[in-house]
Amino acid sequence: MTRSVYVTGIDRGDGRQVVELGVMELLTRQVDRVGVFRPLVHDGPDRLFDLLRTRYRLSQDPATVYGMDYHEASALQAEKGTDELVSQLVDRFHKAARGYEVVLVLGTDFADTQLPDELALNARLANEFGASVIPVVGGRKQTAESVRAETRNAYRAYDGLGCEVLAMVVNRVVPADRAEIAERLTSRLPVPAYVLPDEPALAAPTVAQITQALGGTVLLGDDAGLARDALDFVFGGAMLPNFLNALTPGCLVVAPGDRSDLVVGSLAAHSAGTPPIAGVLLTLGERPGPEVLTLASRLAPGTPVISVDGGSFPTAGELFALEGKLNAATPRKAETALGLFERHVDTADLLARISVARSGRVTPMMFEHELLEQARADRRRVVLPEGTEERVLRAADVLLRRDVCDLTLLGDVDVIRKKAADLGIDLAATQLIDPATSELRQRFAERYAEMRAHKGATVELAYDVVADVNYFGTLMVQEGLADGMVSGSVHSTAATIRPAFEIIKTKPDAKIVSSVFFMCLADKVLVYGDCAVNPDPNAVQLADIAIQSAGTAAQFGVEPRMAMLSYSTGTSGAGADVDKVREATELVRSSRPDLLVEGPIQYDAAVEPSVAATKLPDSEVAGQASVLIFPDLNTGNNTYKAVQRSAGAVAVGPVLQGLRKPVNDLSRGALVQDIVNTVAITAIQAQGDPS
Repeated sequence: MTRSVYVTGIDRGDGRQVVELGVMELLTRQVDRVGVFRPLVHDGPDRLFDLLRTRYRLSQDPATVYGMDYHEASALQAEKGTDELVSQLVDRFHKAARGYEVVLVLGTDFADTQLPDELALNARLANEFGASVIPVVGGRKQTAESVRAETRNAYRAYDGLGCEVLAMVVNRVVPADRAEIAERLTSRLPVPAYVLPDEPALAAPTVAQITQALGGTVLLGDDAGLARDALDFVFGGAMLPNFLNALTPGCLVVAPGDRSDLVVGSLAAHSAGTPPIAGVLLTLGERPGPEVLTLASRLAPGTPVISVDGGSFPTAGELFALEGKLNAATPRKAETALGLFERHVDTADLLARISVARSGRVTPMMFEHELLEQARADRRRVVLPEGTEERVLRAADVLLRRDVCDLTLLGDVDVIRKKAADLGIDLAATQLIDPATSELRQRFAERYAEMRAHKGATVELAYDVVADVNYFGTLMVQEGLADGMVSGSVHSTAATIRPAFEIIKTKPDAKIVSSVFFMCLADKVLVYGDCAVNPDPNAVQLADIAIQSAGTAAQFGVEPRMAMLSYSTGTSGAGADVDKVREATELVRSSRPDLLVEGPIQYDAAVEPSVAATKLPDSEVAGQASVLIFPDLNTGNNTYKAVQRSAGAVAVGPVLQGLRKPVNDLSRGALVQDIVNTVAITAIQAQGDPS
């Protein structure tokens, strides 16, 4: 029978979408095929399912997601009774559940449903579905004592109706009360109680949502600007000097459309980063002239300026009634929600209580989930030298919202802050350093000159060298001020790793620095080495690459079964290229007899069991290799790119190995998710660094 988890509540306004998203994240980390079922649905778009479908690449037919709408359910219950309603919903659930390892059930929302005793209906459905239950209690605007009482009562209600309650989740509590509530509930409930504080950024509507709700017209602004959260509203009526003092970070300025001075002043303040605003909303249907809009667009490119027809007072009433919603158009809210869930829920314990057996398949998404979880488990600091690059800033935003690691961004601090403000990114928790003006520059210059004295380096020369962001970042890692470094989105590979060769150098047991790619196929992860660094390694170097790659694979949960690749298998071929691979294989066996290795072997014999059964029937590696070592860079680089493009694999890397401390290079075409993955990998590598 398909395992299912039923997330429900006791009243409206509990913000349980955070919990539903968090549970979905846990399930997709564990298994490949996760289905979704919502027994009852309102008319109109289902924002949460659209988000789940987009984020987790669900192929489920939307028609199978829903039981019936509330009007149909209310009429059916009134005419034929609750038993008939439940019977039909159970039938539709089982049809939806076919083909899935686990199903996430989204309970009713207690909002204008016209259903009597909705809590009992959710409990009944959970029992009939054979689902475990996670009830969510909303704590907004409640005292700590009332939240504790309501949570205990909710547990008793669901438990008394026969439900298997996995855990209780209390959401939206006053942050100052969170620890006390959690401590008291832990001692009074037989199941875990996870308590999440209220997060203003989740309740804040985006500028796009405000524009849509108020029927506004976008005069200026791009998609990134419209995606900003409006954390506060500042209404303009005062003269400009007094008005500027009232601005707060992330606020939406609301002013009459004829106050061009407030428009220009607000955007000038945003451009200076004092403070960054969400945008400007102009009332009364008045619009500034073209010369003012032109100036505004130059002051703060991308920052939204919106016009609405209503006056300030009715507009204020509508604004204060709006609340941000998780949906596919707000991916940054989703990252914030997941970060909140993962910080305050013992995800390992909850997953164990759900007791979903881990799938034998490892999908790209599962591998990426595991990277973030592993990095978060032992928090490290990673320095990003390309702090003014937009993709790096967007990746930093994701990493901070998900609480993956601590970050240091390098570059002109004013430029970083301005670009972050334009993108609506909060860097308050991020260390920003300008190498050119940093007090560390002299110290690093002296250290670099000392290390490179044999090459004739002087302190004066080193003072110029260490102003380079990659040298500065590498020295931060060397001096223990950061645990790892990631660069390369706008710098060449040589510019990224040359400082590491000069400063960090190789491990004592490593002969060379090499690299691997994690190739995430549809159902498994393979490790390819070396596809990025060494053009034509000799037999000794090739053996070293293999041993390093086995260690990297094991560190990231891939059991190393190594195939030393060649154009022939076993003893079927001869020649210098084959002999090099054969010698490297013997070197691996003699130095690391604990490792499973086969070579020389062709790619098809390494990964395809039917071919292996013919060519090497007695091999422990053939047909099931997980680490594939290429004989040279030409073969490795072309193969990984061919597999990436033709098989639709996700290539994560290159991941450098052999350095004393982790430094990793990005492709100059790296996407935001590539940067996120590489930073997570770097943080994990640092966890294994004994220094």
